Amino acid sequence: MIALGRELARRGHDVTLQTWTRWREHVETEGMAFAPAPEYPVFPTQQRPLSPYEAVERATRDTVPLVVSVAPDAVVADILTLAPALAAELEGVPAATLIPHVDPRVPAGAAPYSSGARLPRTAVGSVLWRGADPLMRRGLALGRRELNATRERLGLPALDHVHGGISRRLCLVGTFPQLEYPRAWPATTHVVGPLLWEPPSRDVALPPGDGPLVLVAPSTSQDAEHRLLRGSLEGLAAMDVRVLATWNRRDPDPPLEIPDNAHVVEWLSYARTMPTCDLVVCHGGHGTVVRALASGCAVVAVPAAGDMNENAARIDWAGVGVRLPRRMVGARGLALAVGRAQARPKLLDRARELRTWAEVNDGASRAADRVETL
Repeated sequence: MIALGRELARRGHDVTLQTWTRWREHVETEGMAFAPAPEYPVFPTQQRPLSPYEAVERATRDTVPLVVSVAPDAVVADILTLAPALAAELEGVPAATLIPHVDPRVPAGAAPYSSGARLPRTAVGSVLWRGADPLMRRGLALGRRELNATRERLGLPALDHVHGGISRRLCLVGTFPQLEYPRAWPATTHVVGPLLWEPPSRDVALPPGDGPLVLVAPSTSQDAEHRLLRGSLEGLAAMDVRVLATWNRRDPDPPLEIPDNAHVVEWLSYARTMPTCDLVVCHGGHGTVVRALASGCAVVAVPAAGDMNENAARIDWAGVGVRLPRRMVGARGLALAVGRAQARPKLLDRARELRTWAEVNDGASRAADRVETL
C-alpha cells in the first residue's frame, strides 16, 4: 500500500493512507497524508475479542467520517481490510481491492488455496481436487452469508456472488504473473507485479570470500524459537557458501552458534542485500519471496503458517526454488534443500528471468495506472 501510495503521490495526486500508527512516519516521509486506522482486538485474543465481522462493522462506521472528510475520487482497500471499501460504498465512492500476494481465487481443478499442494500435473489430479469443490463452495457460501449480514446491518444491499470482499470494479493482484496459475481472468482483475517497499535501513557487512552468498531471511512473525535460523547456520556451516542471516530484532534465546562462514545481524535491507545473493532461505512470506525473485535469487521456502504454504507451492510450480516441509526444518534438511537448489542451475536462471521482467514492469506504476483509470 505504501508503494502504491508513494507512486500516486509522485504523480501529483493527493493521497491519504489509513493504517496503524506505527507506520505514520514512513507514510508521511513518502509524501502522503496519514490517517490512523482502527485497532481492535479481534478473535483470537485473550481479551474480550470482536468476531471478524463485528470488527468489520465497527471499523466501517468509524471509517465513514474519514471518507466524508477526504472526499476521495477512489478508495483502494486491502483484501483483508473490508471497512474502507464498505465505507466507500456507503458514500458512493468507487472502490478497488489490492491483493498483496497471489490471488486466492484458484482456478477450477486446483488444490484449495493455502493447502500447500501445487497445480495438478495431470487430468486425473484435477479430477481428484474437484472432489473438494463442494466443501469449498460451502465455505464460500458461509462467508457470503456472514458478509451479507454485515452489509444489511450497515444498510447495504446483499450480494449474490462469493468473494464479495474483492471489488468487481478493479482488483489489483500484487504478485508476479509467473506465480499465477493459468486461468480465465475477470476483465477487471489485473496482475500488476509485486508492489515493493521497505523501511530505510543501514548497510551491513557481507561475509568475506567469493563463494555463493546465501541469505537466511526468517519471518518477522513466525518461528519464535528461530528453528529456521539455527538449522540454517548449522546445516550450511560445512558447505562451500557464505551465509548472511538476520534475526529480525527478535533476540535468540539461547544465543546463536555462528560458524566461520556466516555473518548474523539484527536487521538488514532486502532491497540492497538480495541483489548480491544467489539464494534466499525463508519461511515463504510473499513479500520476502517476491523481493528475492525481483533481485534474481532462487528461493528455499520453509512454510510456517498462513499463505506461506501456497507461496511455497507456487515457487515449486514456477521453477524458481525448492520447498522444504516444516517437519524437516533442521540442519540436515536445510543443507539438503540448499544443496538441491545449487544443483539445479535452471532455478537461478528462471529467477533471473523474473528479475528481468520486474525491471521493465514496475508493480506500483502499473497499479497506479489502473487506479487513475478508475
